Amino acid sequence: MIETTSASRRKFLQQIGYISVGFPLLTSCIGEPDPVIAARVDYEGGLPGSMRGAKTVNAWLQVLEDGRIRVLSGKVELGQGIRTAIRQVAAEELDMELDMVEVHLAETGLTPDEGYTAGSGSVPNSAMSVRYAAATARQRLLELAGEKLKTSFDDLILFNGSIKAKKSGDSLTFAEVLDGAQIDMEVTTPVKIKNKTDHRYVGKAIPRTDIEKMVRGEEVYVQDLRFPGMVHARVLRPAGYKSALVKVDDRGLAAAVPGVIKTVVNGSFVGVITEREYQAVKAERYLREHTEWNNTTSFPAQKDLYNYIRSIAEAPKNIRNDGDIDSALKSAQTIKATYRKPYIKHGSMGPACGVAMYDGQILHIWSHSQGIYPMRNGIAAMLGLEVDKIHIVAIPGAGCYGHSTADDAAADAALLAMELPGKHVRVQWSRTDEHSWDPFGSAMIMEVEASLNAEGKITGWKSDVWTDSHSCRPNGDAGTLLDARYITNPVQMKSRGYLGGGHRNADPYYAIPNMQVNAHFFDGPLRVSSLRSLGAYTNIFAIECLMDELAEKVGKDPLDFRTAHLEDERAIAVIQKLKEMTAQVTVEDRQGIGYAFSRYKNTAAYAAVAAKVKVDTTTGKVQVKKMWAAVDVGEVINLDGITNQIEGGMIQAASWTIMEEVIFSDKEITSTDWNTYPIFKFPDIPEVEVAIIDRPDEPAEGGGEVSMPPSGAAIANAVYQASGKRVYDLPIAIK
Repeated sequence: MIETTSASRRKFLQQIGYISVGFPLLTSCIGEPDPVIAARVDYEGGLPGSMRGAKTVNAWLQVLEDGRIRVLSGKVELGQGIRTAIRQVAAEELDMELDMVEVHLAETGLTPDEGYTAGSGSVPNSAMSVRYAAATARQRLLELAGEKLKTSFDDLILFNGSIKAKKSGDSLTFAEVLDGAQIDMEVTTPVKIKNKTDHRYVGKAIPRTDIEKMVRGEEVYVQDLRFPGMVHARVLRPAGYKSALVKVDDRGLAAAVPGVIKTVVNGSFVGVITEREYQAVKAERYLREHTEWNNTTSFPAQKDLYNYIRSIAEAPKNIRNDGDIDSALKSAQTIKATYRKPYIKHGSMGPACGVAMYDGQILHIWSHSQGIYPMRNGIAAMLGLEVDKIHIVAIPGAGCYGHSTADDAAADAALLAMELPGKHVRVQWSRTDEHSWDPFGSAMIMEVEASLNAEGKITGWKSDVWTDSHSCRPNGDAGTLLDARYITNPVQMKSRGYLGGGHRNADPYYAIPNMQVNAHFFDGPLRVSSLRSLGAYTNIFAIECLMDELAEKVGKDPLDFRTAHLEDERAIAVIQKLKEMTAQVTVEDRQGIGYAFSRYKNTAAYAAVAAKVKVDTTTGKVQVKKMWAAVDVGEVINLDGITNQIEGGMIQAASWTIMEEVIFSDKEITSTDWNTYPIFKFPDIPEVEVAIIDRPDEPAEGGGEVSMPPSGAAIANAVYQASGKRVYDLPIAIK
């Protein structure tokens, strides 16, 4: 089944109204027949990775006294709608109404430790863990109810929190069946899950209940948290990455700014705590004028960035080597090109915030981190506390998809709360701090070369990638936290982080007999970490731009050329669907349509993207008019949620491609606001249309990052069609 949706900013106000999702009512009332319960089938595959450390049913769900189910997940809500997807699979397997299931996300000591919410892994890991835990719970509840009702398993009906014996009519609630206990049995396969043809919720477009609250301004974000007696704080950031504090003079601070409670100096970490938020802002400004730093930071000249990257790169590491690449590239039909991407920001609309309170025994933290358990390990190492003395609750913040400044704001609050026990300390970052200290997505170089035979088929492909780390997320290494590098006993990172993200998708998914991928790792000048899709965005940009050049070289349609090099029917299907979606599209003068394809990580979801652009060759301005995507994420859990993620990914990638670039001088980041680091505004957003191919019999994959990589390439290819100029450098500038 293929579902197609279309969204346009021009049509939004006309279309907005209400969404009504109807299901047959399966209630069992007096005088009405019992509900028809779907058959179960044995699932005998592997269990999700999240279940390795949380193998029992009660690690994932609890039966409440009022008959409802509380589901526990270690993932956090970033705007991807994971709470709704998890509620759907739990209600499905337990034959419950959706409003009978609540989902509790990410709290240390309560929910499973699922590491980071990253890598499009929430659905395949967390939601599937809940599916198998709920299915196991259902089976066990029926067994226990049979014993209590003194009847056979086949005589029982389970629905909406109760179990009924058909012959006698007697029934028990889940709570009565368990009699105050929980189900602590281990989840093992085979496990009986609902036949997917009988799903009531999974695969449907279930609306997120938090959207209405967002529109009304009722949703609570970490920035909105308020506690009785809460105090406010700001941290004085150093002059540069490698700056050290020389002196700070706060003798006149109390007189200049009322409400100052305490100035905290710990090595080169300087924080100030006040009664009210604006007092903290003014106190930070005062201290900045009365503080002296040395500054040993020295960045390369921005115009020489890519030459500098090549000069500091390590010896290449061979990642893949199939066939005889040297012989293949000796072909007369060879194309070689170099593509470059600058440092880019997360660009979070809301600057980071963290709240902490030390009660004398336990340090409590509220944070929008994407990995509260790993962050807890890092903060424990930084403060010298035992891990079980730190309690962290995940609270939604401004979504950004990647390792942003959220963890650092939490670390700020933790350091300051330890200096003022018994008080909730709230640290709110400024826009300047957010833009200056964000761990950026790495600048990258992608050098690709491909050869063609006489039949127009690719015979050889070589990729060389220059990349920094793509994840320095907080973990047990205190140095992954910004503050740990400036306190009295500073700690630097012990490792380079996740280098493998840099060559993600650098090996094309196409059937090419001779292929080589080399990674040139470097330790770059700017702070970096994970940003949505990691290196895949740059690598697919390069691969898919070259694929267009190759198609043109042999006189082939760009989509047909791609399918001719694919052996995976699912990959071919998304390209064919995209071809159908754009078949009737026309272009005007200085307009063009471009295409691109990728399978994320070469193992996960599929996406084919098209973009229609208009190019003003006089000014160089590129306007993205419309984008299309055909996507296969396997089994669809929430059609509305996955569509939203695909649309959002396309728009964010378009912003990266057209205008985003971190600017810096020899000593500091200079793109410190939205004027110096522009992103897409509402007038820039293109119309988007998405088709989701639902494959219920395939594993469910996440969709948060699948549309990013091909989107940039599709836009670049469209620019060529509109202007005749190939794009090799991002952001796009046609001159």
